[in-house]
Amino acid sequence: MTTTASHHLSPAFPGRAPWGTANKLRAWQQGALEKYIQDQPRDFLAVATPGAGKTTFALTLASWLLHHHVVQQITVVAPTEHLKKQWAEAAARIGIKLDPDYSAGPLSKEYHGVAVTYAGVGVRPMLHRNRCEQRKTLVILDEIHHAGDSKSWGEACQEAFDPATRRLALTGTPFRSDTNPIPFVAYEEGNDGIRRSSADYTYGYGNALADGVVRPVIFLSYSGNMRWRTKAGDEIAARLGEPMTKDAIGQAWRTALAPTGEWIPNVLAAADTRLTEVRKGIPDAGGLVIASDQDTAREYAKILKKITGDRPTVVLSDEKAASKKIDQFSADDSRWMVAVRMVSEGVDVPRLAVGVYATTISTPLFFAQAVGRFVRSRRRGETASVFVPTIPMLLEFANEMEVERDHVLDKPKKGSDEENPFAEEDKLLADAEKLEDEETEDQLPFEALESDAVFDRVLYDGAEFGMQAHPGSEEEQDYLGIPGLLEPDQVQLLLQKRQTRQIAHSRQKPAADADLLEKPAEARPVVTHKQLLELRKSLNTMVGAYVHQTGKPHGVIHTELRRVCGGPPSAEATAGQLQERIKKVQEWATRMR
Repeated sequence: MTTTASHHLSPAFPGRAPWGTANKLRAWQQGALEKYIQDQPRDFLAVATPGAGKTTFALTLASWLLHHHVVQQITVVAPTEHLKKQWAEAAARIGIKLDPDYSAGPLSKEYHGVAVTYAGVGVRPMLHRNRCEQRKTLVILDEIHHAGDSKSWGEACQEAFDPATRRLALTGTPFRSDTNPIPFVAYEEGNDGIRRSSADYTYGYGNALADGVVRPVIFLSYSGNMRWRTKAGDEIAARLGEPMTKDAIGQAWRTALAPTGEWIPNVLAAADTRLTEVRKGIPDAGGLVIASDQDTAREYAKILKKITGDRPTVVLSDEKAASKKIDQFSADDSRWMVAVRMVSEGVDVPRLAVGVYATTISTPLFFAQAVGRFVRSRRRGETASVFVPTIPMLLEFANEMEVERDHVLDKPKKGSDEENPFAEEDKLLADAEKLEDEETEDQLPFEALESDAVFDRVLYDGAEFGMQAHPGSEEEQDYLGIPGLLEPDQVQLLLQKRQTRQIAHSRQKPAADADLLEKPAEARPVVTHKQLLELRKSLNTMVGAYVHQTGKPHGVIHTELRRVCGGPPSAEATAGQLQERIKKVQEWATRMR
């Protein structure tokens, strides 16, 4: 293949290209392009992590197909109105003119095609089918998983683009929680008999991080004491990160995010401190708070104004000026933007470097897309920082940033949550997609009474660091003050040094002065009540096996484990203590073999 493939690209495309990629395609883009040109498929699915440059790849390919007369026109289908316009602007920079305002009728001859939304296709599928039948068309389906958002959207896309000459599907997160098949995506059956989506080219976060295409993400997790009143009038107190039932986790989470408590102001202040540090190396770095609803978004904005003295940009999805506000924030150097959902996917604000995940949406799809807003790299050494509450599923998502997931088409059709491992995920998706004010039976209305914040841990590259610290303390500042420009291996080394120093300081203090749990993060695993029960069950199983191996009574072995590892009886032990005992009894059993 020759450089003809990107002959239309200006040296500055895509405008804010990361280091080393401004005047040429990135290796993955070139590789995907070469594979496409070699195979010449009708359908092609490219899965690339958010921030990797899917738009650049797609438009370069579109330019090649137009130049070689494989197609005569282009249709781009995007999830939102803002992204539709963003596609048209990106295409214009390389000489491809797309009409983002097209609604019906003949297209002006000055345009190479149109940019529309999935909702628009759902309303008038035959209009787009007729256009595909009249001229050879390349259809670019951006974030193709949205075509499975509803059965009608999927059917409309199938009907509209069935006659298309070429179809290019793009996504950063192909996995969905439902079993709606995604149009024009191939599914392959695995050894377990379950069909999963099959990509033609995959470029994951781990590869992108190694290539310097995306930033490493540092997650800063905050715990704290929560107190709320249920509808029945009962007052409940709990600490984020302690084992709780699913309902209690949800209520404690909502209490933490309530703007009337102290958790949110403390975390926003910490995030602003972090942003100040990052801006020393990246002067125009910006921050984004992702809120659950419009009312809390406005309240968060008031809190940020008190902290910073500046009024943040507030983006509400139903405002006509929403897209304009995002564009303006992207172009200036102001500090903060507060938004509800619409900035979570596909929106290109490359200067975003610090985020606060202040929403109760808890699907891996939304979390991955939200974090994707902060990973777009512009120069070597940039890091991203995302603040999250100490909620088990969020920490699990953070620790699995590099896990590649496919869309699973077949799932067990069994009744109970125990039998169906996908049941909880299905419910989480339903929660994420429900209307803001809609209430569910298991999510009781409540009044948030009190909350405070405690720095809990840092998560990076699957590892956890740090001991708990009070907001504003020197120990917290150790982590907030990590330089904003670092290589990935430097981040790891620096976090290890910070933790070592924190542990050393802790040992110098009298035990009576310790008002927080003086243990490093790895010794304080965050689990649910159910997971804690499973750890106890696992320990008892291991002890039972060791009983058969040694002939010693259960009680003797449990007592010995407590003597060696420390801590209370199993029924009162923490998750970390249980894990330590499981590891120890495994070690004993191995020695006897």
